[in-house]
Amino acid sequence: MNHVDTVASPSASDAAQGSVTQAERDQLVADVEAYCQEIRPIEEICYLEHEPNHAIGELAKKHNLLGMAMPKEYGGRAMDSLTYARALVRINREGTGVRTFFSGHTSIGQYPILKYGTEDQKNRYLPASCRGDCTLAFGLTEPDAGSNPLEGTCTYRREGDKFILNGVKYLISNGSIADAVIVFAFPEGVTGKDRRMSAFIVDTAGDTFEAEALHAKPGMYTSDTAMFEMTEHPISGDNMLGEDGSGFRIAMHTLVSGRLSVASGCLGTIEDCLEESLRYAREHVQHGKPIGKHQLVQAHIARIEMMRSTSDALVERAAIAKEKSDLAPGDKEELARADFAIAEAKYWASNAAWEAVDRAVQIFGGRGWSELYRPFRHLQDVRVCRIYEGTDEIMQLKIASSLLGKDYAAFA
Repeated sequence: MNHVDTVASPSASDAAQGSVTQAERDQLVADVEAYCQEIRPIEEICYLEHEPNHAIGELAKKHNLLGMAMPKEYGGRAMDSLTYARALVRINREGTGVRTFFSGHTSIGQYPILKYGTEDQKNRYLPASCRGDCTLAFGLTEPDAGSNPLEGTCTYRREGDKFILNGVKYLISNGSIADAVIVFAFPEGVTGKDRRMSAFIVDTAGDTFEAEALHAKPGMYTSDTAMFEMTEHPISGDNMLGEDGSGFRIAMHTLVSGRLSVASGCLGTIEDCLEESLRYAREHVQHGKPIGKHQLVQAHIARIEMMRSTSDALVERAAIAKEKSDLAPGDKEELARADFAIAEAKYWASNAAWEAVDRAVQIFGGRGWSELYRPFRHLQDVRVCRIYEGTDEIMQLKIASSLLGKDYAAFA
């Protein structure tokens, strides 16, 4: 099965992304497939050894996949939201850790620079990130500020032509391999209503920026997850992203993009579990016949397929909504519709993936409880998808308050 080659809706016009042709989309499909074929054996070895897979980014550079959703003028491939989402579906079949690199680099790394950066910032960071010379990450979460980033403690102050940043960020994808991070911080010494978050593009070079990869995690072994500390870390005065005090708005908008990437990835997990379950059910024999002839195994397979088809529909709808929003910058209604559709897709697909991998493990029986087999690797990895880029609970609150009206917002 090849699930990358879905063409975007008519509203996601070619003109919007620099006249992308069908031939260019077909080439992306081929490049994504070649990448996945090449990364699979490396990923399997690294996973079994519980080691980071450095080839994830290296092969993405080789196959020109580091700027899939970026405009051609910055060296990207200018794919629309649905085409990019389908690419992530295919990539995630190789593992949530593999797809997470792309989410961190493009969906929440390049995206805010593209949407909020000055032309100088775009020219400094986007071409390099598309070439593979600058890995990006998104630094919002802190040790004591997850679902509510307004409780963050990272600070900044202006000194001459520089900003000085201090603080710790935690559980950051690509955090120890990034050359630049989108960091959110508050003005030093400011309290009350004037304490408003700002966003920065932070270069990680120098001994005032210390990053450490985190290894105490169940699954996601091949993906870089890190914490980093900034101690009097200087950055250029030209590296504030967006307007002073607009960091929360930038973060929330960026997370809409990130959540779609997670939903897309979860769909890929379900697809791989379905394919593995079908293969095993046909080949493995118990009680004198293939287990696929046993009705209870068929019940598991039917349920996995329902998780796949419903997730697929929600991801497609969400990607189309995001594309419409991207084509109408500043349109709050289109952004709200995209936010709602993506929250539904992220909530459903991440839970559907959790159910699908559990059923796939059950089909595999004893072999299902082993990292030698793909379902159990997916089981370990996909659980985090119900947490990062917005927990189940935050997604439910977002969905319900959108239906009830803004007066019912949980965190008004």
